Amino acid sequence: MSDDADYVEAVREHRRRKDEFLAEHPQSPIPSDRRAGFEGLPYFDPDPAYRVEAPLHEHDDPGEITVETTQNGERRYRNVGEFRFELDGGAVTLQAYRSPGDERRLWVPFRDATSGEGTYPAGRYLDLEDPADRTADGDWVLDFNGAYSPYCAYSEAYECPLVPTENWLDVAVEAGEKYEAGT
Repeated sequence: MSDDADYVEAVREHRRRKDEFLAEHPQSPIPSDRRAGFEGLPYFDPDPAYRVEAPLHEHDDPGEITVETTQNGERRYRNVGEFRFELDGGAVTLQAYRSPGDERRLWVPFRDATSGEGTYPAGRYLDLEDPADRTADGDWVLDFNGAYSPYCAYSEAYECPLVPTENWLDVAVEAGEKYEAGT
C-alpha cells in the first residue's frame, strides 16, 4: 500500500472506533434514546491534502481571552500563538489556545465556509497533543480529517466554547466531520 492509502485507512479506522464509542459508550454525547438507531457520523472522504504541517508562531506575550459558550457561560484560554499555512491554495491563519495549566495540548477551533452548510454551524475543533502531533522537525500536524464537532452539537446537556472570530475562515475545509441535525 502507498503512504496515502495507509493514511486513508488509518483515518477510516479512527472514525470507525469513534462511531462505535458514540453508539455504545455511556459517556457518548448521543442521547441514549437515539443510540439504537445511530449508524455513525457523516464525514468528508479522507484527503491527505488536509493534513498540514506548520510551525507554531508563538506570541511573545500570550494573552488570556474569554470565550463565550453555547449556554451563555465563559471559558478562559491563553492565546499562545498562530499557525500560518496554505490550504486549498489560500493563505490561512489560525490562532492556537491552551487551557490554563495545560502545557501539552493546543485547542484550535475554527469556522469555515462549510459551517452551517454541511458542518456544525458553530464550528469544529482540532486538538493537538505534544509530542504526538509534532514532526521530527518540531512543526505541528494539523490534520483537518480529524476535525470534529463539539459534543454540544449532539446534546444540549453539553456546554461548548464558541469559536473566536479570529478563527473564522473564508475557505471551505471539506475534511473531518460533517453534521446533520438530529444525529
